Amino acid sequence: MKLLYIVPKLNNEGGVARVLSLKLNYLIENFGYEVHVLTQNQGSFPLFYSFHEKIFFHDMMLEGTIFSFLNSFRKSLKSKVETIQPDVIVVCDNGLKGYIIPFILSVNIPIIFECHGSKYIEESYLKTNLISKLTSFLKYKFKDFSANKFSKVVALSNEGLDEWNVTNGLVISNPSWIKSEKVLDLKPKKVIAIARNSYEKGLDRLLIIWREIVKKHPDWTLDIYGDSVTDLKHTILKLGLESNVILNEPVKNISEKYLSSSVCIMTSRSEGFPMVLLEAMASGLPCVAYDCPCGPRAIIDEGKNGFLIEDGNVDSFVQKLELLIEDENLRIQMAVNAQENVKKYDLESTMQQWKSLFESLVKQ
Repeated sequence: MKLLYIVPKLNNEGGVARVLSLKLNYLIENFGYEVHVLTQNQGSFPLFYSFHEKIFFHDMMLEGTIFSFLNSFRKSLKSKVETIQPDVIVVCDNGLKGYIIPFILSVNIPIIFECHGSKYIEESYLKTNLISKLTSFLKYKFKDFSANKFSKVVALSNEGLDEWNVTNGLVISNPSWIKSEKVLDLKPKKVIAIARNSYEKGLDRLLIIWREIVKKHPDWTLDIYGDSVTDLKHTILKLGLESNVILNEPVKNISEKYLSSSVCIMTSRSEGFPMVLLEAMASGLPCVAYDCPCGPRAIIDEGKNGFLIEDGNVDSFVQKLELLIEDENLRIQMAVNAQENVKKYDLESTMQQWKSLFESLVKQ
């Protein structure tokens, strides 16, 4: 089986890169597949995660105006597909160019759209003028139209699949890669958050919450790990949090950071199927997250392995986080439940689902 994955970039510490490193390595090591990856403008920048040495990496260098960019994308994509001749193509690109791929490729090759985020993802504050509203409406209509042109649309949760008006969809969740049977003592007075500094990930909302937490618990620390988080320094100083927030660049040994924490929190405005929550729970951490579209509610079992907060409700978030901070026994009980809950997302069963999908498409 020869597979071609189309993805914007893999040289970052994001969740898509993390989950693809797990899956692609598994496809080679356990199924003997030939795996090709086609990126865009990645160049020679080093990869953050470890990818199998047998993976074939290809890169498209795209530039210019939107029209020349898309024309270059079309030509490069067709050329690469003709050269590689894959049995199945998997598109992991939530940008609009990802949605035009079925219209570019006229070859008789199954194309899967692997959706790693909410259909309604927004990278900046929503504009309310008429033109912006019309543009947004047309964009989502095109997404629905395009999604039906793929051989299959793979969502990461039932909620994620429900966003799409498709008849060719199915759910295959992200796998958990951390295996730990040890229950942590959860005594460190540390809360951990892992996210890049973007509107989508909502770190601005996180700092507002933490300002309220330190009023009652000044001995607790918030550790933030992620790309561009140092840009938050001005906001942290403005809120008077410089003694209670530690900013960290991405690290490869993130599993060790979970083990030295007691709670994991997430304040994203949208998600797909957040690897951070899977990793934290597998490590034995209770989690608190906003109920944003469309991943946290698929992972957090309210009141059992964490708390799911009404999106944007700061007071409720503060209340539940304080409950965990003040009750060590509750943290431990939720941690036990969390580790048990994520066992259903083991890598082996996830990859068997992918294997079955690939084989069924090739046989058609």
